[in-house]
Amino acid sequence: MDTKLKAVVVPVSDVDRTRHFYRALGFHLDSDQADGEVRAVQLTPAGSLCSIIIGTGISPAEPGSAVGVLRVNDLRAAVAELQSRGAAPSPISRDPAGLDQASFTDPDGNRWLLVA
Repeated sequence: MDTKLKAVVVPVSDVDRTRHFYRALGFHLDSDQADGEVRAVQLTPAGSLCSIIIGTGISPAEPGSAVGVLRVNDLRAAVAELQSRGAAPSPISRDPAGLDQASFTDPDGNRWLLVA
């Protein structure tokens, strides 16, 4: 079976606030659709084939419970860019496997690891 990951749901408490946060980081807005109690906003990081979906009525998960990994070409440059765009990335550290990484959270505390 050939599969490709299309999107991951990221649970949030305030869709508009979080949409603005990810747009400020450079995520592309693919769609923002509402149908009754359900609203789904799809955003894609620059250069990615996989998107995130935030919204209401789409997941029973608690806001802030997601953890994702973003691969970047240059970790130091990515950390600097995140800072310039209003995020608060952690300092770069080395994990037990010897890989450099940093992290940041969205307004609800969903955590993103940055790896090179």
